[in-house]
Amino acid sequence: MEELAAQDSPVHRLHPLAKLLVAVGYILAVMSFPKYALTGLFAMLLYPLALFQLSGIRVSTCFYKLRVILPLVCAVGVANPFLDRAVALRVGTVAVPGGVISMLTLMLKGVLALMASFLLVATTRMDSLCASLRRLRVPGVLVTLLLLTYRYVGVLVDEVSAMSQAYALRAPGQRGLHISAWGSFLGQLLLRSMDRAQELYSAMLLRGFHDHFHYVAIPPFRRDSAVYMATSAAFIALARGVDLPRLLGGLFVR
Repeated sequence: MEELAAQDSPVHRLHPLAKLLVAVGYILAVMSFPKYALTGLFAMLLYPLALFQLSGIRVSTCFYKLRVILPLVCAVGVANPFLDRAVALRVGTVAVPGGVISMLTLMLKGVLALMASFLLVATTRMDSLCASLRRLRVPGVLVTLLLLTYRYVGVLVDEVSAMSQAYALRAPGQRGLHISAWGSFLGQLLLRSMDRAQELYSAMLLRGFHDHFHYVAIPPFRRDSAVYMATSAAFIALARGVDLPRLLGGLFVR
């Protein structure tokens, strides 16, 4: 993700605060769609697809990075077809229950929100995002927690990998972690994480850390960032207020 954020493109050069505000507004607009407004959400796809093209990042990269989270997001609305069986749409002689439409709407909402979040992180350095959050008067404790979690989640993954490898060496031929070892494994991981966290915190204190970071300097707000914010806000408001796919479909049918 840091390598993606270090690239150079028109989207990468935008002001981080502008990208943050637009991403938050986009996610809020996506989540505000009614549960049966499936066609209206298709217009919201234009925003992330345009940013993917302008930033030079492939859509496949996004889905590959989020391959673990996407199934969980899509599984949220799986029970809707069984809970809402009233017919909401007829395609020829096929009756489509409302639960199917609401399930697809919920899935698409989750995918769009993840795509917007991925684009924000993939085109903006985390230090710049944290500095933008501080400008919005977000509490410093929360911003510091976000920055440390992003920076050192790899350390936790390395600890899990080392412990898993050690367990595999002591249990040859066994697939995965036996259920009887889950408790001790998690307890050992907690103790090792606390020890590593104390070492990191001591190193931070030796380097002059006092309750907050000195974030990177954010460049001035330029005209291109203002145009980006205004254009994005206009599109989001239009796509949220008007069902563009249905409107265009009606025009073509006529």
